[in-house]
Amino acid sequence: MADLPNCLICTMPEPLLAADGYECGTCGHEWLGDADTGLGNIRDANGNLLTDGDAVTVIKDLKTDGKAGGVKSGTKIKSIRLVSGDHEIEAKVDGRQLLVKAEFVKKA
Repeated sequence: MADLPNCLICTMPEPLLAADGYECGTCGHEWLGDADTGLGNIRDANGNLLTDGDAVTVIKDLKTDGKAGGVKSGTKIKSIRLVSGDHEIEAKVDGRQLLVKAEFVKKA
């Protein structure tokens, strides 16, 4: 059996098969079998193509909300996840889930 995609809305694995695509048993979202993620080509500050699971290094000090402070330049981020939107990278940095713009990282 082929690997089934995760739901695009709630990211639950193993969707139900529908006549023309998939249906999520958790949230009820339906999508076609060839769903496009809408990500396009996401590139780092040096122009390298990024993919899910890559490791990147922050090239600029980043300020974040909260008491914990920001992310220092040179911080390595492992296992990034690419998402659509203004901030293209989702990752855990120092135990916090953050969204980062690709222009502030370089591929490690």
